[in-house]
Amino acid sequence: MTKTRVAVFASGGGTNFENLVNQQEEAGIEIVVLISDYNPAYAIQRAINRGIDYIVVEREKYDSRADFEKDMLSVLKMYQVEYILLAGYMRILSADFISEYPRRIINIHPSMLPDFKGANGIEDAFNAGVTETGVTVHFVDAGIDTGEIIAQVPVEIAPDDTLADLEYKIHSIEHQLYPQAVKMVLAKAEEDKQ
Repeated sequence: MTKTRVAVFASGGGTNFENLVNQQEEAGIEIVVLISDYNPAYAIQRAINRGIDYIVVEREKYDSRADFEKDMLSVLKMYQVEYILLAGYMRILSADFISEYPRRIINIHPSMLPDFKGANGIEDAFNAGVTETGVTVHFVDAGIDTGEIIAQVPVEIAPDDTLADLEYKIHSIEHQLYPQAVKMVLAKAEEDKQ
């Protein structure tokens, strides 16, 4: 069976990126390129270590968001990318960009959406004093963490959990859930074709 060609977008350390690389086979994907908007991102080193092409497209170097996204789209076309997986990518994609990959851009978010949207989902849940948060994989739409939910797993916050404990729990679930959710999406897309 041919594998689906995937680009991963990451801005930071890249643990979810590396996990996806490790589970490509099971998920039925081939990660053909890492795109980062941040040159010092450790995700780039992970790509180098694993022999995966990477490209840095820094927003600051462009006069407009449209030009920035146009360059990213040309990279995606060059690599014949079919799906985009966001893994700690800290930029909002425009509606125009998203329309080029309808229902083919997937994000992982460290909360039970719609709760605790935005950049600091784990910390926000921890500081709110709730007893449960979670992990959500969702399609990307033009809003912030508002796309259709693909899969969610709740994560209990124990009374004695530190923020670091909670981060560890969330990341452990992310590493299990993301590849499974991607596999589900691809299986459904295949089914819909038939």
